Amino acid sequence: MARKTPKSKRRRSSPASSASSNAIRKISDGDKEKRSKSAMKPKRIPKKKSVKLDAKKPKKPPTAFFFFLEDFRKDFQEQNPDVKSMRDIGKACGEKWKTMNYEEKVKYYDIATEKRAEFDKAMAEYIKKKENGECEEIEDDSEFDE
Repeated sequence: MARKTPKSKRRRSSPASSASSNAIRKISDGDKEKRSKSAMKPKRIPKKKSVKLDAKKPKKPPTAFFFFLEDFRKDFQEQNPDVKSMRDIGKACGEKWKTMNYEEKVKYYDIATEKRAEFDKAMAEYIKKKENGECEEIEDDSEFDE
């Protein structure tokens, strides 16, 4: 098996090899002139078309964790008025949520399930209206879409 030599101990290219690499560069430069300009341009990535959101569509409700976060932030800021960083508050909240048992979390899960039920009803009504044609999407050309 052949051993690889470290980069620092490798032989440097000789003047003869650099002359051959210069010749290759000259040939490749000549090829560039023969290529069309469109082949030389970098390919552009097409823009993604923006999806128009329906303003009448119901918004998804937050999860149980977000209801807990709302309560926790108030208590945490009262106890620690010097901490202003949302990062620190979020970390403390995440740690508290992980250490809580299910009985403590049930309160927030109940709120989340109630909100989810309301969302499901609203979504069913929205779909019904959309199928009947009552909820027509109005596309207006604003001056920013140009």
